[in-house]
Amino acid sequence: MKKYILKYGMLAVLSTAALASCSDDFIDTEFYQQVQQGPLNTIEELESFVKGQYVSMRNASYYGCDFLMIGEVRSNNMYSDFANGAGYYQTVASYSMTAGDQYSSGPYMNMYQAIAKANIVINNVPTGQLTWKSSQDPAVIQARANYLKGQAYASRALALFDLLRMFGQEYSGGTTGVVIPVTYNPQAKQARSTVAETRAQIEADFDKALALMGTPSSNVHTIRTEINQYGVKALMSRYYLYKGDYTKVKSLVADIVASGKYAVISASDFSSSFSKPNSAANSIFEIAVGSTNDLGTTSIANKLNVAPNGYGNMKVLPALRNSYVADDVRKDVITPANVLNGKYVNSFDNIHLVRYEEVLLNGAEAEIKAGNPTIAVGYFNQIQAKRGKGTAGTLPLVTSVTEDMIYTERQKELVGEGFGYWDLLRRSQSITQRNANGVDGTVRSIGNQLLTFPIPRAEINVPGTLVTPNPGFGN
Repeated sequence: MKKYILKYGMLAVLSTAALASCSDDFIDTEFYQQVQQGPLNTIEELESFVKGQYVSMRNASYYGCDFLMIGEVRSNNMYSDFANGAGYYQTVASYSMTAGDQYSSGPYMNMYQAIAKANIVINNVPTGQLTWKSSQDPAVIQARANYLKGQAYASRALALFDLLRMFGQEYSGGTTGVVIPVTYNPQAKQARSTVAETRAQIEADFDKALALMGTPSSNVHTIRTEINQYGVKALMSRYYLYKGDYTKVKSLVADIVASGKYAVISASDFSSSFSKPNSAANSIFEIAVGSTNDLGTTSIANKLNVAPNGYGNMKVLPALRNSYVADDVRKDVITPANVLNGKYVNSFDNIHLVRYEEVLLNGAEAEIKAGNPTIAVGYFNQIQAKRGKGTAGTLPLVTSVTEDMIYTERQKELVGEGFGYWDLLRRSQSITQRNANGVDGTVRSIGNQLLTFPIPRAEINVPGTLVTPNPGFGN
């Protein structure tokens, strides 16, 4: 990994302005302007770096907007109306990306930013006993330090997973993964690992996160703007579903369900739940935005909503809109013009990165794969029971489910949240290119070189770099 990218990850000096902007919740936190590449000796310093990871995730190029929209623009859920929507995602939709494309370089940079910040926390060795203004008890202080390091491991695992999905060659005919920096060293040059090696690091990081964070406290689920133990397990269920390890998905989902800490959001609150910061019952992990950090024209809301609230660039495919029954509340958040205007209606809405409904669908798919239809039906019906507009608030419950039914339900429930493209790839489905009107065009099968994304030019042009480009992309 070259200095150019990692220097953005952690310049070793965290400014008060940069970190205090992470969310309104951070106002009372004391940050440090002179944290050089030396040890962090206080819990407050560790907390500032952990919150800095979430700042990188919130960037409009990453979970703030583009990474999620990239996951939809090549899906069978949505398409980019780039002719009428200010040209957003045209190169992604038309498979005409080059190494200089902003939709590769932006996510790449911010993913490695998050990793760099995580690495400083993970590898921190204080010069003495850590101190904390909230406690003088060494055991309490160490437990807090471990919890923060657990969040850092989870953040690194998630960023590596996202890098692997976007830049790894698993579905494009190769075996090359991504660069895996496990220490902060802006001078280091490092080659890309294999897909298998990248997966091994992701899994080790998730496991380490859980080991460090320990048993969840009774109220840990009420703090939704940081990754807690349930959030780690939810992200692991997502990762292992994509890997195809259904045994692990089953166990992880069962743990979350058994905790009783989360619930499917009711039909009446479905749309509004996306605008409720740190309070919706179905939110397992969300990235804080808020009015102080309003993402404005760079937000998801701007791409989904039409004027005066946005460009309306991303549209729902008519076939998906027509697949909802009339009584499904989720159909109401899609206009007859196929605009998804009921999720992220404001540019300052928190980004709901992991919802309980996704976890249930992960579990349902894994249980079907494992031959446990009764459990799968139970998970599936938890969502059906809360999606009807009638007095009962329920859609018809099912007595049996198939894998295709669960996949269709994923589309209906999660459209606009960045799952579509990756779901097609993990299921070895062909990818249909669509024009600015959503009309089908070229179909690409697994193994096509263009199903991955170009390594940014700023990375591969560094003198002496060990990072190899993905084939099929021009400079």
